[in-house]
Amino acid sequence: MTMNYGLIGEKLGHSLSKPIHESLADYTYEIHPLTKEEFKTFMEEKAFRAINVTIPYKKDVIPYLDSMDDNAKAIGAVNTIVNTEGKLRGYNTDFSGFDYMVVRHGIELKGKKVIILGNGGAAQAVKAVVKKHQAGEMVVVDVVDDGESISYEECFHKHTDADAVINTSPIGMYPNTDASPVDLTKFPNCKAVMDVIYNPLTTKLTAQARELGMIGVNGLEMLVAQAKYAVEIFLGVKISENRIQEIYEEMKQKMAE
Repeated sequence: MTMNYGLIGEKLGHSLSKPIHESLADYTYEIHPLTKEEFKTFMEEKAFRAINVTIPYKKDVIPYLDSMDDNAKAIGAVNTIVNTEGKLRGYNTDFSGFDYMVVRHGIELKGKKVIILGNGGAAQAVKAVVKKHQAGEMVVVDVVDDGESISYEECFHKHTDADAVINTSPIGMYPNTDASPVDLTKFPNCKAVMDVIYNPLTTKLTAQARELGMIGVNGLEMLVAQAKYAVEIFLGVKISENRIQEIYEEMKQKMAE
């Protein structure tokens, strides 16, 4: 099976990438879920022009690549791959997508204490953006002890003075929309909360942030922005930044229906 453009991941039932890409570009964008076994075969066969990669394969694709751009190298995760005559090059547009969200909402990270919840594929791009904005301190919190992150318990014990909280964990994602990774009343200094989850449109976490007078931003803008940057790489074109907000509004309406 040959695919021109599309998305690979393990479970892709809720993906909005197809309507977003097809609004941005004149091609058919396929949603292609792959088991771990199918993933190996798919990457070896290289039967695609350009693809996006999501959970859980953002790191797993790296051994199949011939080269990576600087962002992807620094982050150690890839979400965009272009096939040029059998040579695969990896990029990370999650970085630009998250950066767009920070800048668009005027979120000040310079010199601030930033907490990142989760340390999977999405967190890698977020950490790189937080470093770019010269945060004073970055604390990574996860349920898995990977040597880099601390436990939620330790976070509540030592880091309740954080200025910003960013959720990259799947807690609060559809269908478990009643869950929230943290109770924000524990962070009285917090000014801004960003959640990379886009389904539901407002997670319990960002809803609580807004109730407490904090900036609360969900991941839909990031999703649309990273797709725009991916299309630019796929086709070698420039697309107006204004398209991000236009498509974001369209998608918001679609999701509210």
